[in-house]
Amino acid sequence: MTATTAPAAGVWGAVWQGLTRSTSGFLGLCLVLGVLVFSFVGPLLVDTRNPTDIDLIWGPMTAEHWLGTNHEGKDTFVQLVLGGREPIWVGVVAALITVAIAVVLGGIAGYVRGRVDHFLLQLTDITMTIPFIVLMLVIASFYRTASPLMVAFIIGLVTWPYLMRSIRAQVLSLREREFVEAARLQDLGTARILFVEVLPNMAGYVFINFIIAITNAIYAVVGMYLLGLLPSTADNWGLMIQQAWDNNAFLLPTATPFLVAPMVMIMLFQIGLVTMSRSLEQALNPRLRDR
Repeated sequence: MTATTAPAAGVWGAVWQGLTRSTSGFLGLCLVLGVLVFSFVGPLLVDTRNPTDIDLIWGPMTAEHWLGTNHEGKDTFVQLVLGGREPIWVGVVAALITVAIAVVLGGIAGYVRGRVDHFLLQLTDITMTIPFIVLMLVIASFYRTASPLMVAFIIGLVTWPYLMRSIRAQVLSLREREFVEAARLQDLGTARILFVEVLPNMAGYVFINFIIAITNAIYAVVGMYLLGLLPSTADNWGLMIQQAWDNNAFLLPTATPFLVAPMVMIMLFQIGLVTMSRSLEQALNPRLRDR
Protein backbone atom coordinates (compact mmCIF):
# COMPACT_ATOMS: atom_id res chain seq x y z
CA MET A 1 0.00 0.00 0.00
CA THR A 2 1.36 3.38 -0.93
CA ALA A 3 0.48 5.04 2.35
CA THR A 4 2.44 2.52 4.36
CA THR A 5 5.52 2.04 2.17
CA ALA A 6 6.44 5.71 2.09
CA PRO A 7 7.96 5.74 5.60
CA ALA A 8 10.12 2.71 4.75
CA ALA A 9 11.21 4.15 1.42
CA GLY A 10 12.26 7.43 2.99
CA VAL A 11 13.90 6.02 6.09
CA TRP A 12 17.44 6.21 4.69
CA GLY A 13 16.88 9.81 3.64
CA ALA A 14 15.64 10.60 7.14
CA VAL A 15 18.67 8.81 8.61
CA TRP A 16 21.08 10.89 6.53
CA GLN A 17 19.20 14.10 7.32
CA GLY A 18 19.22 13.29 11.03
CA LEU A 19 22.97 12.67 11.01
CA THR A 20 23.89 15.76 9.02
CA ARG A 21 21.54 18.40 10.42
CA SER A 22 22.83 17.89 13.97
CA THR A 23 26.42 18.75 14.90
CA SER A 24 26.56 16.02 17.53
CA GLY A 25 25.11 13.47 15.12
CA PHE A 26 27.62 14.35 12.42
CA LEU A 27 30.52 14.19 14.88
CA GLY A 28 29.23 10.84 16.07
CA LEU A 29 29.14 9.60 12.48
CA CYS A 30 32.71 10.82 11.97
CA LEU A 31 33.84 9.02 15.14
CA VAL A 32 32.24 5.76 14.08
CA LEU A 33 33.64 5.95 10.56
CA GLY A 34 37.08 6.85 11.93
CA VAL A 35 37.15 3.83 14.25
CA LEU A 36 35.90 1.56 11.45
CA VAL A 37 38.63 2.77 9.08
CA PHE A 38 41.22 2.41 11.85
CA SER A 39 40.11 -1.16 12.60
CA PHE A 40 39.40 -2.53 9.13
CA VAL A 41 41.71 -0.54 6.86
CA GLY A 42 44.53 -0.07 9.36
CA PRO A 43 45.56 -3.77 9.38
CA LEU A 44 46.35 -3.43 5.68
CA LEU A 45 48.94 -0.76 6.46
CA VAL A 46 50.83 -2.33 9.40
CA ASP A 47 52.97 -5.41 9.92
CA THR A 48 50.35 -7.93 11.06
CA ARG A 49 53.06 -10.29 12.36
CA ASN A 50 53.90 -7.77 15.11
CA PRO A 51 57.13 -9.57 16.11
CA THR A 52 58.22 -10.03 19.71
CA ASP A 53 61.33 -8.28 21.04
CA ILE A 54 62.26 -9.37 24.56
CA ASP A 55 64.64 -6.41 24.83
CA LEU A 56 61.70 -3.98 24.56
CA ILE A 57 59.31 -5.37 27.18
CA TRP A 58 57.12 -2.46 28.40
CA GLY A 59 59.18 -0.11 26.25
CA PRO A 60 58.36 3.64 26.25
CA MET A 61 56.73 5.60 23.46
CA THR A 62 59.21 6.35 20.67
CA ALA A 63 59.17 7.38 17.03
CA GLU A 64 59.35 3.69 16.10
CA HIS A 65 56.79 2.52 18.67
CA TRP A 66 54.18 5.28 18.96
CA LEU A 67 52.45 3.75 21.99
CA GLY A 68 55.39 1.79 23.34
CA THR A 69 55.49 -1.98 23.63
CA ASN A 70 53.64 -4.53 25.74
CA HIS A 71 54.67 -7.29 28.15
CA GLU A 72 55.88 -9.42 25.24
CA GLY A 73 57.82 -6.66 23.53
CA LYS A 74 55.20 -6.28 20.79
CA ASP A 75 54.24 -2.90 19.37
CA THR A 76 51.18 -1.60 21.23
CA PHE A 77 49.95 0.55 18.34
CA VAL A 78 50.00 -2.40 15.93
CA GLN A 79 48.15 -4.54 18.44
CA LEU A 80 45.60 -1.75 18.87
CA VAL A 81 45.05 -1.61 15.11
CA LEU A 82 44.63 -5.38 14.88
CA GLY A 83 42.40 -5.60 17.96
CA GLY A 84 39.37 -3.68 16.70
CA ARG A 85 37.97 -5.97 14.04
CA GLU A 86 36.79 -8.79 16.28
CA PRO A 87 34.76 -6.84 18.90
CA ILE A 88 33.14 -4.65 16.22
CA TRP A 89 32.37 -7.65 14.01
CA VAL A 90 30.93 -9.61 16.95
CA GLY A 91 28.91 -6.58 18.06
CA VAL A 92 27.33 -6.06 14.63
CA VAL A 93 26.51 -9.75 14.08
CA ALA A 94 25.10 -10.12 17.61
CA ALA A 95 22.98 -6.98 17.11
CA LEU A 96 21.64 -8.36 13.81
CA ILE A 97 20.63 -11.61 15.53
CA THR A 98 19.06 -9.74 18.44
CA VAL A 99 17.05 -7.40 16.23
CA ALA A 100 15.98 -10.16 13.82
CA ILE A 101 14.63 -12.38 16.61
CA ALA A 102 12.99 -9.46 18.41
CA VAL A 103 11.32 -8.07 15.29
CA VAL A 104 9.97 -11.43 14.09
CA LEU A 105 8.75 -12.69 17.46
CA GLY A 106 7.57 -9.28 18.67
CA GLY A 107 5.71 -8.66 15.42
CA ILE A 108 4.00 -12.06 15.52
CA ALA A 109 3.09 -11.73 19.21
CA GLY A 110 1.68 -8.23 18.83
CA TYR A 111 -0.29 -8.89 15.66
CA VAL A 112 -1.59 -12.45 16.14
CA ARG A 113 -2.14 -12.18 19.91
CA GLY A 114 -4.09 -14.93 21.70
CA ARG A 115 -2.28 -18.15 22.56
CA VAL A 116 0.66 -17.32 20.30
CA ASP A 117 1.20 -14.05 22.15
CA HIS A 118 0.97 -15.83 25.51
CA PHE A 119 3.47 -18.53 24.45
CA LEU A 120 5.99 -16.01 23.11
CA LEU A 121 5.74 -13.89 26.25
CA GLN A 122 6.41 -16.99 28.34
CA LEU A 123 9.42 -17.76 26.15
CA THR A 124 10.61 -14.20 26.68
CA ASP A 125 10.30 -14.53 30.45
CA ILE A 126 12.27 -17.79 30.42
CA THR A 127 15.04 -16.30 28.29
CA MET A 128 15.31 -13.25 30.55
CA THR A 129 15.99 -15.49 33.55
CA ILE A 130 19.08 -17.06 31.94
CA PRO A 131 22.17 -15.63 33.69
CA PHE A 132 24.48 -14.52 30.89
CA ILE A 133 27.75 -14.81 32.85
CA VAL A 134 26.91 -18.30 34.12
CA LEU A 135 26.02 -19.37 30.59
CA MET A 136 29.38 -18.15 29.29
CA LEU A 137 31.19 -19.95 32.13
CA VAL A 138 29.49 -23.22 31.16
CA ILE A 139 30.29 -22.73 27.47
CA ALA A 140 33.90 -21.79 28.24
CA SER A 141 34.31 -24.96 30.29
CA PHE A 142 33.19 -27.16 27.38
CA TYR A 143 34.67 -25.24 24.49
CA ARG A 144 38.25 -24.09 24.82
CA THR A 145 38.06 -22.31 21.46
CA ALA A 146 34.95 -20.28 20.70
CA SER A 147 34.79 -18.60 17.30
CA PRO A 148 33.69 -14.95 17.06
CA LEU A 149 30.57 -16.09 15.20
CA MET A 150 29.66 -18.44 18.04
CA VAL A 151 30.14 -15.66 20.60
CA ALA A 152 27.94 -13.33 18.54
CA PHE A 153 25.31 -16.05 18.23
CA ILE A 154 25.23 -16.60 22.00
CA ILE A 155 24.98 -12.88 22.76
CA GLY A 156 22.18 -12.48 20.24
CA LEU A 157 20.24 -15.44 21.64
CA VAL A 158 20.14 -14.06 25.19
CA THR A 159 19.67 -10.32 24.57
CA TRP A 160 16.55 -10.19 22.36
CA PRO A 161 13.72 -10.36 24.98
CA TYR A 162 13.78 -6.69 26.04
CA LEU A 163 13.57 -5.40 22.47
CA MET A 164 10.97 -8.04 21.61
CA ARG A 165 8.61 -6.63 24.24
CA SER A 166 9.08 -3.12 22.87
CA ILE A 167 8.40 -4.29 19.30
CA ARG A 168 5.30 -6.14 20.48
CA ALA A 169 3.96 -2.98 22.14
CA GLN A 170 4.56 -0.97 18.95
CA VAL A 171 2.78 -3.58 16.82
CA LEU A 172 -0.17 -3.67 19.22
CA SER A 173 -0.61 0.04 18.56
CA LEU A 174 -0.09 -0.13 14.79
CA ARG A 175 -2.46 -3.06 14.24
CA GLU A 176 -5.39 -0.79 15.10
CA ARG A 177 -4.52 1.82 12.43
CA GLU A 178 -6.71 2.41 9.39
CA PHE A 179 -4.22 1.09 6.84
CA VAL A 180 -4.05 -2.24 8.66
CA GLU A 181 -7.83 -2.47 8.70
CA ALA A 182 -7.84 -1.74 4.97
CA ALA A 183 -5.29 -4.50 4.41
CA ARG A 184 -7.44 -6.95 6.36
CA LEU A 185 -10.48 -6.05 4.27
CA GLN A 186 -8.44 -6.84 1.15
CA ASP A 187 -7.53 -10.21 2.69
CA LEU A 188 -3.81 -9.74 2.04
CA GLY A 189 -2.83 -12.41 4.56
CA THR A 190 -1.22 -12.19 7.98
CA ALA A 191 2.38 -12.49 6.80
CA ARG A 192 2.07 -9.74 4.19
CA ILE A 193 0.17 -7.39 6.50
CA LEU A 194 2.75 -7.86 9.26
CA PHE A 195 5.99 -7.76 7.27
CA VAL A 196 4.96 -5.44 4.44
CA GLU A 197 2.42 -3.11 6.02
CA VAL A 198 3.14 -2.96 9.75
CA LEU A 199 6.87 -3.52 10.35
CA PRO A 200 8.14 -1.07 7.68
CA ASN A 201 6.44 1.71 9.66
CA MET A 202 8.78 0.85 12.54
CA ALA A 203 11.97 0.98 10.46
CA GLY A 204 13.34 4.03 12.26
CA TYR A 205 12.64 2.58 15.70
CA VAL A 206 14.24 -0.74 14.73
CA PHE A 207 17.31 0.98 13.27
CA ILE A 208 17.89 2.99 16.45
CA ASN A 209 17.60 -0.14 18.58
CA PHE A 210 20.01 -1.91 16.25
CA ILE A 211 22.65 0.73 17.03
CA ILE A 212 21.94 0.38 20.76
CA ALA A 213 22.25 -3.41 20.44
CA ILE A 214 25.70 -3.00 18.86
CA THR A 215 26.92 -0.98 21.86
CA ASN A 216 25.55 -3.55 24.32
CA ALA A 217 27.10 -6.45 22.41
CA ILE A 218 30.53 -4.80 22.26
CA TYR A 219 30.43 -4.14 25.99
CA ALA A 220 29.46 -7.79 26.51
CA VAL A 221 32.27 -9.26 24.41
CA VAL A 222 34.90 -6.92 25.89
CA GLY A 223 33.67 -7.74 29.37
CA MET A 224 33.89 -11.47 28.69
CA TYR A 225 37.48 -11.11 27.51
CA LEU A 226 38.28 -9.03 30.57
CA LEU A 227 36.88 -11.78 32.83
CA GLY A 228 38.79 -14.46 30.92
CA LEU A 229 35.66 -16.21 29.63
CA LEU A 230 36.83 -16.22 26.02
CA PRO A 231 40.01 -17.80 24.61
CA SER A 232 42.96 -15.58 23.73
CA THR A 233 43.24 -16.72 20.13
CA ALA A 234 43.43 -13.34 18.36
CA ASP A 235 44.21 -9.68 18.97
CA ASN A 236 41.29 -7.99 20.67
CA TRP A 237 40.76 -4.77 22.62
CA GLY A 238 39.16 -6.69 25.47
CA LEU A 239 42.06 -9.12 25.52
CA MET A 240 44.50 -6.18 25.67
CA ILE A 241 42.75 -4.87 28.79
CA GLN A 242 42.82 -8.34 30.36
CA GLN A 243 46.53 -8.76 29.60
CA ALA A 244 47.27 -5.31 30.99
CA TRP A 245 45.46 -6.20 34.21
CA ASP A 246 47.09 -9.64 34.54
CA ASN A 247 50.56 -8.14 34.04
CA ASN A 248 50.00 -5.20 36.44
CA ALA A 249 50.32 -2.63 33.68
CA PHE A 250 48.62 -0.03 35.88
CA LEU A 251 51.72 -0.01 38.12
CA LEU A 252 54.16 0.87 35.32
CA PRO A 253 54.16 4.34 33.69
CA THR A 254 55.52 2.95 30.41
CA ALA A 255 52.69 0.39 30.31
CA THR A 256 49.92 2.99 30.59
CA PRO A 257 49.30 3.24 26.80
CA PHE A 258 48.74 -0.52 26.58
CA LEU A 259 45.98 -0.25 29.20
CA VAL A 260 44.44 3.07 28.21
CA ALA A 261 44.56 2.87 24.38
CA PRO A 262 41.96 0.07 23.93
CA MET A 263 39.69 1.69 26.51
CA VAL A 264 39.86 4.98 24.59
CA MET A 265 39.03 3.26 21.29
CA ILE A 266 36.03 1.50 22.83
CA MET A 267 34.83 4.76 24.40
CA LEU A 268 35.19 6.69 21.13
CA PHE A 269 33.25 4.09 19.19
CA GLN A 270 30.51 3.90 21.81
CA ILE A 271 30.24 7.69 22.10
CA GLY A 272 29.91 7.89 18.33
CA LEU A 273 27.15 5.27 18.29
CA VAL A 274 25.26 6.90 21.17
CA THR A 275 25.33 10.39 19.65
CA MET A 276 24.27 8.92 16.30
CA SER A 277 21.32 7.13 17.92
CA ARG A 278 20.17 10.30 19.68
CA SER A 279 20.27 12.32 16.48
CA LEU A 280 18.48 9.56 14.59
CA GLU A 281 15.79 9.35 17.26
CA GLN A 282 15.08 13.05 16.87
CA ALA A 283 14.94 12.67 13.09
CA LEU A 284 12.87 9.48 12.92
CA ASN A 285 10.53 9.96 15.89
CA PRO A 286 7.63 12.23 14.83
CA ARG A 287 7.13 13.37 18.41
CA LEU A 288 10.69 14.71 18.62
CA ARG A 289 11.23 15.77 15.01
CA ASP A 290 10.17 19.40 15.46
CA ARG A 291 11.80 19.99 18.82
